[in-house]
Amino acid sequence: MQDEAIVELYWQRDERAINETEMKYGKYLLKIAENILLNREDSQECVNDTYLKAWNLMPPNRPGVLSVFLKRITRFVSIDKFRRRNTSRQKASEYTLALEELRECEYAEDSMDAHVDQMYVTECIRRFLNTLPMEKKNIFVGRYFYMDSVKDIAGKMHLSESNVKVQLYRMRQDLKAYLMKEGGIEL
Repeated sequence: MQDEAIVELYWQRDERAINETEMKYGKYLLKIAENILLNREDSQECVNDTYLKAWNLMPPNRPGVLSVFLKRITRFVSIDKFRRRNTSRQKASEYTLALEELRECEYAEDSMDAHVDQMYVTECIRRFLNTLPMEKKNIFVGRYFYMDSVKDIAGKMHLSESNVKVQLYRMRQDLKAYLMKEGGIEL
């Protein structure tokens, strides 16, 4: 079923919308949640919560791209669950690994308060991503937004894992330099 038809089912409050969503996107949404949570049961719960949130958000919202809408909900629901249950003994998930990688671009908290706020940093990152070729942008977004593993990204992009790691490293270095230049942030 086409996305427009699925969205229309949501708008008509037809419960088939959930079944159609699960058939078309269920496996991928589960993969996003599992990358963050490393627990199938919790991940399935997050995917079910995604369906409920989608049901509650449509209407009044009519997503332009249903897959992006659902992926974003799944990501946020999974991150919230991860934060609620996280302990220091927790195994490293793709979420924690991705955050550790991005720490290279981080700057001191007091420096952030003094120079830029969260919205400005977000805008700088968006502008940085717009400077990248589509392949690099997809690698970066896959890793740091959807929390895909390096192995999954390499498979999707038909690249070696080491190539993906090198590209991610270079993009983090470029992002760090870009943030310093754009925000005048001293690291």
